[in-house]
Amino acid sequence: MPRFNVKTGLLGLAVACFLATAASAEDRHVKIINETNATIVHFYGSNAGSKSWEEDVLGQDELKPTESVRINFDDGSGYCLFDFKAVFSDGDVLIRKGIDVCKVGVYRYHTD
Repeated sequence: MPRFNVKTGLLGLAVACFLATAASAEDRHVKIINETNATIVHFYGSNAGSKSWEEDVLGQDELKPTESVRINFDDGSGYCLFDFKAVFSDGDVLIRKGIDVCKVGVYRYHTD
């Protein structure tokens, strides 16, 4: 009958925990770039499983044309898919659904 080796068992458990943590610890930082002619006055990013928009990421700040901001979308949910909502100074509102923040490092708002 095989004997259980505590050292080997603990090492295997540690490796399994490390791999699980590495998979859930993907980089969720996205650089948002405003390439439009209007200022982004509010920006929201909510995981695709959320029923409502989270808080305004910009707070009191604004994102003027040509400016950018780097946002960490890691909300602890483990989600990679997020919906973005940008509200512009000219009244336009752009909503984009299903942005994979684990794969997309840069997201641009631009005029057509």
